[in-house]
Amino acid sequence: MPTPHSPIGIFDSGVGGLSVLQALRHELPHEQFVYLADSGNAPYGDARGDAFVQERSLAIAQYLLEQHDIKILVVACNTATAAAVELLRERLPQLPVIGVEPAIKPASFSSQTHHVGVMATRGTIYSQRVARLVSEHGQRAEFHLQACDGLARAIEQSTEQALPEDAGATEIRALCAKYTSALGSFGLKTGQMDTLVLGCTHYVFVKDDLRALLGPDIQFLDTGAPVARQTRRMLEQRNLLGAETDGSLQLAQAEQIQLMTTGRLTAMQAAAQRWLDLPAACSQAVNVCSPSAVATPA
Repeated sequence: MPTPHSPIGIFDSGVGGLSVLQALRHELPHEQFVYLADSGNAPYGDARGDAFVQERSLAIAQYLLEQHDIKILVVACNTATAAAVELLRERLPQLPVIGVEPAIKPASFSSQTHHVGVMATRGTIYSQRVARLVSEHGQRAEFHLQACDGLARAIEQSTEQALPEDAGATEIRALCAKYTSALGSFGLKTGQMDTLVLGCTHYVFVKDDLRALLGPDIQFLDTGAPVARQTRRMLEQRNLLGAETDGSLQLAQAEQIQLMTTGRLTAMQAAAQRWLDLPAACSQAVNVCSPSAVATPA
């Protein structure tokens, strides 16, 4: 049975969910985390069907339960949330599960022009979950939805490319330009979009590229901070919140945060260093199958 000392489990189709881990670390600095990137099968949202995503999500959740005794699971992937979060809650009723979804509701309240752009993977854009959100909140704003084929994959593949002007960065900028242009006009005038919802956790890491394209007046909304606050609330409700420790007992980063990937270990290490300033020792490669996984040598 999990205790307050048990870790928080997080998974994504790849490294994009590190943006959610970043928010969780800020909100819950005394907790332990285990993060699993299914990079060997990433991205989920461009071409994977619901059945595949459900199978992978369940296998990963079972692995994190069996191998790490997690006390709560954060599904840090919009596509996996849309396809599998209800299945996870049904099959693993003992495990609290938190999903992520595009920030359509808050965008409907915060947009001043009442026009909102939404960028996400194809699997998320065309999901029933997004259709429901747009229907529920469409009275306050008009939502312009854009499936961004290839963008999550380009971000995933860019992690091992160190130079800012490399081919990967150029591809990412081109895709950002393509999809923001396809959405339409951004700005503060009537009929323009003043808000952009980042409906994939990967996209948080290309905010600078999007900002350069859209200008300083456009607000970007993602789900990292709200998900972190919801995680805190659920842990408090279940008396599972980790106790604060004094400085002498503070865990080393390699103990506090464990990163795992089903893809290339070097890619995970590079992403963790680039975006979270975490050392290589935090990462390992794993092979996740149903119902268990076996760690492979680094």
